[in-house]
Amino acid sequence: MKVLYFTGTGNSLYVAKKLGGECYSIPKLIKEGRFEFEDEKIGIVFPCYYGGVPKIVEEFLNKAILKSEYIFSVTTYGFISGSTTKHLLEIGERKGIDFSYINEIVMVDNFLLGFDMKKQVQSQSKKNIEENLESIIKDIEDGRKYIMKQSVILGLSRFIGKKIYNHHFQKNFYVENNCNGCKVCEKVCPVDNIKVDKKPVFKDNCQHCLACIQNCPQSSIRHKKEKSKARFINENIELKEIINANN
Repeated sequence: MKVLYFTGTGNSLYVAKKLGGECYSIPKLIKEGRFEFEDEKIGIVFPCYYGGVPKIVEEFLNKAILKSEYIFSVTTYGFISGSTTKHLLEIGERKGIDFSYINEIVMVDNFLLGFDMKKQVQSQSKKNIEENLESIIKDIEDGRKYIMKQSVILGLSRFIGKKIYNHHFQKNFYVENNCNGCKVCEKVCPVDNIKVDKKPVFKDNCQHCLACIQNCPQSSIRHKKEKSKARFINENIELKEIINANN
């Protein structure tokens, strides 16, 4: 089994690792120009962004050739998953990818513009993450066929979220004086959108993954609309793993 994943703060990487098999980072695959995979089972694991599939994952799937009788996807999300299933099925239909299984799992929401990270971490025990993940793992091991249903109303979040947060998203980043130029932000960015000389300089291809803010050891990178100063990395994942996934 091969699992292709995209992660910013470790949630999707944790899910990919728990699923087992060979794990491949989607940002690295794009940089390496690797788009063709074949196996008995192939999985796509990624976080929900604005109620849909992240731009970088769609970019990969638009070029991917996946040869398998069982292609599955697991979406991580924190608040609502919107129309991620619909969006994924649209991509699959366009690219000839026939999904056998699509499911989702609620985890800590890392979207600083909408949530206080301290409160999110405190509430994760109520989300039954491990129990739900084990259920998904068993489904996939058994080769269960299932497509998660989502309501039309939730589907509107895909468009509303982008409209609210997409405007000048990156222009609201700023860097505090305690930045020591460690370059972690540069290393965790999945699309090489950050260059550090003395301080980070942001280019114009932000994916909104917030990996730079959440993984900064000094908490130097801030956003004008963030809900808290607290930061989040999945407790089961080390920073070096996120760097390795995106660098």
